[in-house]
Amino acid sequence: MTGPTTAVGNWDAGWYASARVLASPNCDARPVAGDVSLIVVHSISLPPGEFGGDEVPALFTNTLDWDAHPYFQSIRGLRVSPHFFIRRDGSLWQFASCDARAWHAGVSMFGNRSQCNDFSVGIELEGLEGERFERVQYDTLVALCRAIATHYPIKAIAGHEHIAPGRKHDPGPGFDWRLVQQALGWPDDRFPPHAFAAA
Repeated sequence: MTGPTTAVGNWDAGWYASARVLASPNCDARPVAGDVSLIVVHSISLPPGEFGGDEVPALFTNTLDWDAHPYFQSIRGLRVSPHFFIRRDGSLWQFASCDARAWHAGVSMFGNRSQCNDFSVGIELEGLEGERFERVQYDTLVALCRAIATHYPIKAIAGHEHIAPGRKHDPGPGFDWRLVQQALGWPDDRFPPHAFAAA
């Protein structure tokens, strides 16, 4: 296993060579360097249900015009960012080094560990929670998860809804966990309990 700050293959200090980089200020140092064992899948669209614009990257880089849409008032001042963002066309953006703690999970718990930002990589899919995602997004997600797991000691993958139940509901029932599991070839126990119940 390569160290998280070593430049090897497609990685350089936590930056993935296959992603378009747009650095976000919404990250900081992990409490324990190299402690990256969880992948968290999210979904987002701004305004909700609208795709392809610049609003999501603007949110993640603190440049969103809060007055451009009425919905934006409900999230005004929010400072968040995942590590990665996968658009509907499958294109991949990176906003924070995976060696850093990106601000994507908020109040959260996985197993017996709280504060999932400390030890996770956050991946946002462009989409509306509960709705379906594009096959090309799954293709990018699977390739990305595989690359992350070759560079970091990943033990599990979960949705935001699984680490913040009741507070968050993404990516929701439209997300095909079984497709991801089969494509990755990872055992079921790396996935959230009951993730395949609706599959």
